[in-house]
Amino acid sequence: MRAVIQNSFGGPEVLVIANQIGPSPKAGEVLVRVKAAGINPVDGAVRSGHYKLLGEPPFILGWDISGTVEALGAGVIGLKVGDEVFGMPRFPKQAAAYAELTAVPADEIAPKPKAADYVQAGALPLAGLTAWQGLVRHGALKSGQRVLVHAAAGGVGHLAVQIAKARGAYVIATASANKLDFVRELGADDVIDYTQGDFTGRVSDIDLVLDPIGGDHAERSLKVIRNGGVLVSLLNLNDTTRALASARDIRVERMSVVPDRDGLVELGRLIDANKLSVHVAKSFPLEEAGAAHAFLATKPIGKVVLTV
Repeated sequence: MRAVIQNSFGGPEVLVIANQIGPSPKAGEVLVRVKAAGINPVDGAVRSGHYKLLGEPPFILGWDISGTVEALGAGVIGLKVGDEVFGMPRFPKQAAAYAELTAVPADEIAPKPKAADYVQAGALPLAGLTAWQGLVRHGALKSGQRVLVHAAAGGVGHLAVQIAKARGAYVIATASANKLDFVRELGADDVIDYTQGDFTGRVSDIDLVLDPIGGDHAERSLKVIRNGGVLVSLLNLNDTTRALASARDIRVERMSVVPDRDGLVELGRLIDANKLSVHVAKSFPLEEAGAAHAFLATKPIGKVVLTV
């Protein structure tokens, strides 16, 4: 099979196409013929060596997949050869999604939404599960609550806006000026250009903040959360932020996304109910993985995907 491998840490140029022996599914696994593989910021961090999630190279990057079931390992039920599936298997361990074939745990994939093509489905899992788990599992989002989503035009953010709206929230979103119209079209009730002053002067009485940015964003977000509210951060929270939150009975959650078949099924239902859509900024063929990583670094609206 063809796969994108890297033999050293570095820039996008370290991603090279190579021929590899394809994997075989073990008990409880299925072999998936990959049609599309989403690219996420964590991929770039691992590639560069900034985040050594997979240890030392060589390895194959990628977690987001959509494709068809090619073969079943022993003991797999509920799936058959030819089924269309998608998922984020094995995270944070190696899933080797940047390849024509990958063997994955059967219980970490789900049926592909009928209303999504392979590119859209391949773009959804990691960002979609991050948004879903952050809002619903960690944030305990309820209908009628006021939700603030930072970086709302990004991969996680643009999905979080839609998920929060689908669950009946009033959504306030931050983005840069050239992305505000896009965020409005997602359904955000109010949008804030974060480049034009501090968002803390524009919003208050928030029940739940989803923050994929980190840094001082988390501490500043506390200023707009009501006493007893929730801050969900995708990055580490310092002791000062935790102490300030504790003093006001604000619950803080530092989350990391995990494989979640039930979450995938819920995301698929939202897609098929026309309540959630995945914006793909651009797709690249597998051979151009380096170019795809370079494009993602420009912070486009939505997601970037490899097609196989």
